[in-house]
Amino acid sequence: MDEKIVLVLRALNLGDLLVTVPALRALRREFPGHRIVLATPQVLAPLVERTGAVDEILPTADPGQLRWDRRPPDLAVNLHGTGPQSHRALDALAPRRRIGWRAPGWDGPYRDEIAARHPHERERWCALLTEHGIPADPTDLRLAPPVHPGPAAPALVHPGARFGAKRWPADRFAEVAAALERPDRPVLVTGTADEHVLADRVANAAGLPGDRVLAGRTDLHELCRLVAGAALVVSGDTGIAHLAAAFGTPSVTLFGPVGPEQWGPPRDGPHRTLGDASLRRGDPFADDPDPALLAVTVAEVLTAAAAVRRRGGELSDAVSR
Repeated sequence: MDEKIVLVLRALNLGDLLVTVPALRALRREFPGHRIVLATPQVLAPLVERTGAVDEILPTADPGQLRWDRRPPDLAVNLHGTGPQSHRALDALAPRRRIGWRAPGWDGPYRDEIAARHPHERERWCALLTEHGIPADPTDLRLAPPVHPGPAAPALVHPGARFGAKRWPADRFAEVAAALERPDRPVLVTGTADEHVLADRVANAAGLPGDRVLAGRTDLHELCRLVAGAALVVSGDTGIAHLAAAFGTPSVTLFGPVGPEQWGPPRDGPHRTLGDASLRRGDPFADDPDPALLAVTVAEVLTAAAAVRRRGGELSDAVSR
């Protein structure tokens, strides 16, 4: 008998994948005998493996690149968006059953109605499945940490973000990095290869040696190891902040055009979010920092950093007792 297949589409980025972890786990529980195939970028494989919910990755960088040469899936799940491109990509596979937001030819809840009741992305995807009869727990987001040997837990400062609207000024990140530097807690500056110049500028201004700049020098597996073992992560609203939430690492996340109510970490963890919502312009694709982000001061970040490190210690003590 042919193996039954659930094909899930989420062809987006690091943070986008992590907010769907609870939904993926709900599908795993609902269909324990099915093969769950996730259409997502291959670079995310180290994270996909850690979810414990996926049997196979179908490398897919965009819904338009979805390719399927097997029999039609028993179930297609659109965790990518509201369509129409993502819906059309899955329709082309002729699945026997479909789960997604309501759209022409698709049954299901209206996204706007769900969003009005559930502000966070994790909650929205779980609510989508629940509306389709699949119970899902939005708090089921934690990942098992990788092994992270090392004598000193670093503080990670991550100044980059995909768009300028979410980038706090580099000189402020440098002030934070300089203030956090300790012999027992070296500061490392992380980022993508495209962000190496920015990371180097932050490190230089903070008085850190060049070997502290890891931008472009870590793959996703290594980044997971670093974040899971870090004493602190300071960043804007970008993928590394979601990694910190997934591993329970103390973090301070700076929010600009979009607020933490939609993309922020769990409230019960060692995390703090900063940003002045009253000043929010709300354009996530702007080239310049959102006013809500610019309102955050270095002093506020350092105060929040001290608070989350204490909170992280309290949670560790509670677990050990």
